[in-house]
Amino acid sequence: MLAAGLNGACAQGLFGSPPPNASSGDNAPADSPPAATAPESKPAEPAPVAPVLPGSPTAVVKPFYEHLGLELDPAQRKNFVDPAKTVLDKSDALRASGQGECLDPNMALDNADYDKLAIDKSLRTIEAVNGDQAKVVVAFVVEGHQHRLEWKLRKVGGDWKISDLLSVTGEWALSQYQCE
Repeated sequence: MLAAGLNGACAQGLFGSPPPNASSGDNAPADSPPAATAPESKPAEPAPVAPVLPGSPTAVVKPFYEHLGLELDPAQRKNFVDPAKTVLDKSDALRASGQGECLDPNMALDNADYDKLAIDKSLRTIEAVNGDQAKVVVAFVVEGHQHRLEWKLRKVGGDWKISDLLSVTGEWALSQYQCE
């Protein structure tokens, strides 16, 4: 089941191009000659984005884009389960020991340069729920580079918790980090 977080035009950026449009898009009267050489000049208006439902997987992920670096905040561990929680806990222990950092503070941004305006303007999400498992795919563009991340969630005690974060673009996964 897909929750409507994107319309067709927005989903195109996440999942590839849609099939070709069967209609010509020509709004000329029937007695007018067809404009065969002029491509459609105005893209279709995007449909309004569906609201994020409280308690949904997308609602769990959304704060990580409103407050960048939040995934490294120990107060947020309540939103995580293993394997992600174990990696984050080990990262906290390493930081507390004074031995340095294990994780990039920009994980939710796929380690891209921080440009809140560009991210807010291009950020798109879509979620898929299958029983007690869910995925939230997040896509955005920074400096012309597309980024796509997949947040994996699991329902625990009636609440959605993040179990992993994968970068489709950067080919890394939070669960694969060794913070020791």
